Amino acid sequence: MTHVTYDNLNCLFLLTLRKMRIVLISDTHLKHDNLPLPPGDMLVHAGDFSRRGLVHEAQIFLDWFSAQPHRHKVLVAGNHDFIAENEPALLESMLPKNVIYLNDSGREVEGIKIWGSPIQPWFFDWAFNRQRGADIRRHWDLIPTDTELLITHGPPYGILDEVVRDPRPVGCRDLLHKVSELHQLKLHVFGHIHEGYGRCEVGGTLFLNVSVLDENYHMKNKPFLVEWSEASVSIIHESV
Repeated sequence: MTHVTYDNLNCLFLLTLRKMRIVLISDTHLKHDNLPLPPGDMLVHAGDFSRRGLVHEAQIFLDWFSAQPHRHKVLVAGNHDFIAENEPALLESMLPKNVIYLNDSGREVEGIKIWGSPIQPWFFDWAFNRQRGADIRRHWDLIPTDTELLITHGPPYGILDEVVRDPRPVGCRDLLHKVSELHQLKLHVFGHIHEGYGRCEVGGTLFLNVSVLDENYHMKNKPFLVEWSEASVSIIHESV
């Protein structure tokens, strides 16, 4: 029989109050040296860390990413990051020990259930392209139903996914459908559509397009900084 003591209750109370600050970025395209980052507990990059997905580009980025002071560093690849799709074993061998790389995979970090994927609907001849429908749906079917923080490179359909040259949504309908089934999902982070930078809340889930470059590949947007707690996820407005 488990005895409830004051220490037990105190630990439970502290865990309940525990909060984590998460810094969120995407689409740095090797311009990361020009990006000031706010302090936090976790740094998340939602893909397109390179320009052409070359080995030396990946190494430059990983050296920078791993050197950041955030306690946890989580990374997914994007459509520019060809090395991640064409030479996955090589990329894995290059990963610093303090970087969590997610490729249709998940990790629990300090109690937060995280899933990451680089996949997006077919877009010219870039990396991680999948045809809409069954081809892309098999990737979204892998996402566990208890996911709390979802990191994808591309956006779901109709959420922060419009491009300047054509205002029609370009996001993934199948991803939107999957997200609607994730009843514990608090935060969905993505990039890919640079001009979609911003936030949106739907059905109790916070959606963030965290592309830091604009459509002309200029460093324009600040990283998002959120505070994660058991009860909620809130955006912190701070100068960086």
